Amino acid sequence: MLGHEYTTKEVFRKNFFNDWRKEMAVEEREVIKSLDKCDFTEIHRYFVDKAAARKVLSREEKQKLKEEAEKLQQEFGYCILDGHQEKIGNFKIEPPGLFRGRGDHPKMGMLKRRIMPEDVVINCSRDSKIPEPPAGHQWKEVRSDNTVTWLAAWTESVQNSIKYIMLNPCSKLKGETAWQKFETARRLRGFVDEIRSQYRADWKSREMKTRQRAVALYFIDKLALRAGNEKEDGEAADTVGCCSLRVEHVQLHPEADGCQHVVEFDFLGKDCIRYYNRVPVEKPVYKNLQLFMESKGPRDNLFDRLTTTSLNKHLQELMDGLTAKVFRTYNASITLQEQLRALTRAEDSIAAKILSYNRANRVVAILCNHQRATPSTFEKSMQNLQTKIQAKKEQVAEARAELRRARAEHKAQGDGKSRSVLEKKRRLLEKLQEQLAQLSVQATDKEENKQVALGTSKLNYLDPRISIAWCVCLGSQFPPVAYGGPGFSRRPLFSPSTAPVPCPLGSAQALPVTGTHDAESCVISSPCPERSDGQGEVGVLTVAWDSEASGGPVELSLPTGSGRWLSALLGGHLGHSRLSLTPR
Repeated sequence: MLGHEYTTKEVFRKNFFNDWRKEMAVEEREVIKSLDKCDFTEIHRYFVDKAAARKVLSREEKQKLKEEAEKLQQEFGYCILDGHQEKIGNFKIEPPGLFRGRGDHPKMGMLKRRIMPEDVVINCSRDSKIPEPPAGHQWKEVRSDNTVTWLAAWTESVQNSIKYIMLNPCSKLKGETAWQKFETARRLRGFVDEIRSQYRADWKSREMKTRQRAVALYFIDKLALRAGNEKEDGEAADTVGCCSLRVEHVQLHPEADGCQHVVEFDFLGKDCIRYYNRVPVEKPVYKNLQLFMESKGPRDNLFDRLTTTSLNKHLQELMDGLTAKVFRTYNASITLQEQLRALTRAEDSIAAKILSYNRANRVVAILCNHQRATPSTFEKSMQNLQTKIQAKKEQVAEARAELRRARAEHKAQGDGKSRSVLEKKRRLLEKLQEQLAQLSVQATDKEENKQVALGTSKLNYLDPRISIAWCVCLGSQFPPVAYGGPGFSRRPLFSPSTAPVPCPLGSAQALPVTGTHDAESCVISSPCPERSDGQGEVGVLTVAWDSEASGGPVELSLPTGSGRWLSALLGGHLGHSRLSLTPR
């Protein structure tokens, strides 16, 4: 880690040295008293050389390593859940190392000790084959708890938090949990106007507790703030959420940045990520904040009569299943939907559409404060990309000159051969121009998102049905069963058309679709059970409907991956009573 920014931070160096001294022998402690006098370049060079050696491996050696990794995946990467083979998330335990944390974590640099089999709890069925521990070791415990979804667990040494081996995000359990989460957020749309009217009315309540709750709910709704859980005594990191904000975290500006009633937030949120934002608020909110801050010191709670528990209890009364996190999920998904609608055009190229999607995703990530440090390789990768763009520009210029020459030759000769050459040069120029456009878009995308983490919101906060519906509306090669996503009105699943529908599995004959087929005519079969052929999961989702052209039912087979989400999509669209889950 010598070349990493972490090693320049005083907290990291202090924590590392303290933990290192605990591991030293008595004689070593007498000699090694200052980290500044230690030279780690020799062992650092060893690891650099090992990394360089991996890069120059032959194709055969790389293939051998790949096969070994696949063998491990086949042996340890799958489990049987309710009779179905499911993929496990990450089945490898993290090796010992130095704790980094996110943001300015107070424990960065502390030593993460090696996890031994004696630390690990295995969770499996009583009648299943219990995994063998390494030779000479035994598991801490083997239990059969079917009320939880983890397969193995242990306690890590730095924060004493429990780590789990879980199922892959595409597994049945994870998919069902995510679907329920997004359905709850989707239901909020029918209540949100009433809830907003209620908390606006509560800004003028005579009861201070009600006023504080209403202002906090406004921030959770408008800024997608986390509620903030009560912290345990002695917890080192000074992180807060909306309900635990202190007076020192908020500054009020009567006017700033050309706006009136501006509130400035500056605090450490989850994972010690700094949240800084200056946002104009409505006048009653501003006046209430002035009232809440009267006669309080910097360390006093801003919402001193509010807790996360009481806030969530109030939200449950407004809508069944509603929590502060549901607001966050709802606002993330609705923001994505609105941004996609505003940014994308059907006539754009694929690269431009992807850029528009990432820009919409970026707005959500900023809303949710999903930051990241600029990657250490960013400058180098951007230089490489700019080099490619320059080379491509030269190729375009050369192709344009060749096209002009070919056009002149065809004008002079006028024969079939010169026409063929002209068409060939024109197609080449168009291809090169498209490649240049893609590289330019890629560079723009890379620059805009260098300090924004898109993946967190994409995986946890954005309803995937919005993305599917967006693809369909833009005419992308998605099966025509994705209508009915959030924000789209109920409509026939298949629009009146005589055009064939391309089969996603690449069958030779396209599927005829004629007439108007509404949701009730479809039968959905999920990929159940899935099986493995050594190449990964193989599963099929089948959508069947009556086709006038074929005089009977037509089936559209979709590969695993889109399967569960499309099944869940149509389950929400049709209602569970019409969702048929049948082994195929």
